[in-house]
Amino acid sequence: MDTLTPPGPSRPEGFAALHPLLQHHVVNTLGWPGLRALQEQTIRPLLDGQDALLLAPTAGGKTEAAVFPVLSRMATDDWAGLTVLYVTPLKALLNNLSERLSDYADWMGRRVAVWHGDVGESRRRAIRADPPDILLTTPESIEAMLASTKTDHRRLFGELRAVVIDEVHAFAGDDRGWHLSALLARLEYLVGRPLQRIGMSATVGNPVELLRWLQGGVDGRPGRVIAPDIDLDGPRTPPPAGDAEVVVDAVETLDSAAVLLSKLYRGGKRLVFVDSRRQAEELASMLGQASVDVYLSHSSLSAEERRRSEQAFAEARDCVIVATSTLELGIDVGDLDRMIQIGAPNTVSSFLQRLGRTGRRPGTVRNCLFIATEPDHLLRTLGLLHAWGSGYVEPVVPPPVPLHLVAQQIMAALLQEGALPRYGWQERWASSPLMSIDTLERPAELVVDFLLERGYLNVDGGTMFLGPNAEAVFGRRHFMDLLTTFAMPRQFTVFEGRREVGTVEWRALSDVEGPIRLLLAGRSWQVTDINWPRHQVQVEMVDSGGKAQYGFGGADIGQAIAQGMKAVLLGELPEQIRLTARARAALADDQDRLRHTASVHGPVWSTAGKAPQWWTWEGSAANRRYTAALGPALGIELTPQHGVVRPDSISLHPHTPIAAAAERLEFWSALPEEDRPLPDVHQTLIKKLKFSEALPIEWAQKVISQRLTS
Repeated sequence: MDTLTPPGPSRPEGFAALHPLLQHHVVNTLGWPGLRALQEQTIRPLLDGQDALLLAPTAGGKTEAAVFPVLSRMATDDWAGLTVLYVTPLKALLNNLSERLSDYADWMGRRVAVWHGDVGESRRRAIRADPPDILLTTPESIEAMLASTKTDHRRLFGELRAVVIDEVHAFAGDDRGWHLSALLARLEYLVGRPLQRIGMSATVGNPVELLRWLQGGVDGRPGRVIAPDIDLDGPRTPPPAGDAEVVVDAVETLDSAAVLLSKLYRGGKRLVFVDSRRQAEELASMLGQASVDVYLSHSSLSAEERRRSEQAFAEARDCVIVATSTLELGIDVGDLDRMIQIGAPNTVSSFLQRLGRTGRRPGTVRNCLFIATEPDHLLRTLGLLHAWGSGYVEPVVPPPVPLHLVAQQIMAALLQEGALPRYGWQERWASSPLMSIDTLERPAELVVDFLLERGYLNVDGGTMFLGPNAEAVFGRRHFMDLLTTFAMPRQFTVFEGRREVGTVEWRALSDVEGPIRLLLAGRSWQVTDINWPRHQVQVEMVDSGGKAQYGFGGADIGQAIAQGMKAVLLGELPEQIRLTARARAALADDQDRLRHTASVHGPVWSTAGKAPQWWTWEGSAANRRYTAALGPALGIELTPQHGVVRPDSISLHPHTPIAAAAERLEFWSALPEEDRPLPDVHQTLIKKLKFSEALPIEWAQKVISQRLTS
C-alpha cells in the first residue's frame, strides 16, 4: 500500500466532498491522516464529471485519486450495474490491482471483477449474468465482449458512466491507443451518452495534448490536467542532483554482468531490467547457476509462472527478479532495494517508470545501476541520462495514418452489430479522431470502398455485411485476429506434463539439428514431443544447454537521446550521475574513437572508414528521412536503402563524393514536405503490419514509411 504524507492539521475541501462512508474508511480502515496533493485536487473535478489526466510519479497514489471520487459518484448518484471500466495495458496489472480495488468497492457495498484473456468462460458467464459495478479489463477484451454473440451488449454496458485508463501513455503512443480511442467512441454510441474519461500516467512530455487525445479530440468536453508537482506552463527543469542515486558501470559481456550481480547488493531485493526475453532468460539462468535466488518475468511465460515469480519475489528478501518491460508499468512487487538496468531503455519515459520502482520506503532514495555489456550500450546509456538530466521527457504522439485500423474497426463493428448502414456508419466513431481526414490524410470512406471492392464487405439494400474474403482472411477462431491490433509470431505452448510453462516462437523449433533444448522460465528443457497442428510442445527438465530464441528488432532512438550521445562525446556529463572507474575508462575509449564525429556546429562528414559517413546525431527517424533523400527517388542512389538505420550516422556507398551527397541534401531540404520521398518499404515489413491485407499495398507502404520517419 502506498504511504501518505500528512497534508496538515485540517482536511482540505476535496476530502470533505467525498461520500461520508468513503471518508470513514480512508481515516479508520486505511489509517491515513489525509490525502496527497494529487488525490485532494482530483476530487472536485471528477465529482463534477470532468475528464482528467492525472500525473504523478510511480507510487504517487494515482489509483486512489481516480477511484475514490468515482466511488463517491457511484454512491451519491445511485449508479447501478456496470458503470465503470478500469482499463490497463497488461493482464498482470489487472490481477495486481484487483484485490486493492475490491477492498475499496467493498466499503461502499460494490463489486469488482476482472475480464481478460486468462479469465475462464465460467467466470465470464457469471459477469454477463450479474455484472459488477467496476470491470477491470483491456481494450482487446472490450473488443471481444462487443464481438461476442454470447454477450448482450446493451445489457452489459448500458449503464456505463466512466472509464479509467491506467498507464495511458502506454496506449496513446502506439496502435493500441487508436484501438482504445475507437472503442470508447463505439461504447459512447452504444450507450447514447458521453463517458467520463480519466487517464493516469507517471511520465508525459506533452500532457495538454495527451488530455486532448484522451477526450477524443472533441471540442467542448470539460477536462483538465491535474499534476501538483509539474509546472505545465514553465520550462522543463532538470532533476536536482541527489534526487536519485544513478551509477553507470561497464563490463564486456552479459556473463560478466551476471558475475557482478551475483556479488552486488546481497541481502536486498534487486529488480533487473533487460532489453529482450532472450536476454532475460540467459541472465536468469546465469544467476541461478551462481546460486542467486532468482525469479523471472516476461510476456512469454505462462500466467501461472509469472504470478509465482512475482509473488515469491514480493515476499522474499535476498533475491533478484529479471524482467523485461512487463514490470515497468506499475505492477506491485513489494518494496525494492535496488533497480539495475542492463543496457538502456529507449526512452527517458521508460527510465523514469523503472526508476520509480525504488525509493518508496521512508529514508530511501530512488536508485539505478546501469551496466553496459555491449559496445554501443555505454554511449546510449549516457545519452539517455543526458536527456533525463536536462529535464526532457518524450511527448506521447499517436502513430500517423492508421488506415489499417479503420479497416479493422469497420469489420469489428460488423461483428458486433451484424450490419452497418452503407452511409452514416461514421457516427459510431464521432468521439474519436480515428476516422477524420486530418488523421488519415484522406476520407475514411475510401477504406470502405476498397473493402467492398476486394470482397471484405458486401452491400445489400444500403446495408453492409462482412464478405467472404473477410471470413477467409480473418475468420480463424471466430475472427480472433480482428480483436487485437498487434501481430505476434506463431507461438507454441510449452508443457511439462499438464503444467504450462510458457510459449516459444516457431523458429526455436524449426531447422534444428539433433535434440532441441529450450531455455524458458530460467531453466533448461529437453523437447520430447511437438504437436505441430495444435502448436504444443512437451518438455522435461534438464541440467543445462537450453537456448532462448525470440524475434527482437532494436527499437528506435529519438533525437533527444542521440543529441545527448553527441553532447557526452563533447565532454558534457549530467551532474546527477556517477561513473565507475570501468565506465570512465570505456567512455574515454569512446571519446578517443568518436570525438571527430561530433561538433557543436552541426553534422560532421567523415572519410575515416571504407565509405564516407555523415554523422548527424539526430536519431533513427531523422536518419531514415535523410537516407530516403539520398536514395534513387531524387537521382542516383548515394546510400544503401535497406538495413539497420543508426541514430548517429549514415554511411554512403564507397567512393561516393561527399559534395554530391551534400548537394542532394540541400535540394531535398528545399522541397515542400509532401514532395520529399519516403523510405522504400520491404515486403516483410508490410506483412508485419496487421490488417495490411485490407489496404491497397501503396497505402500500407505509406503507413509504414510515415511511421518510420516520424
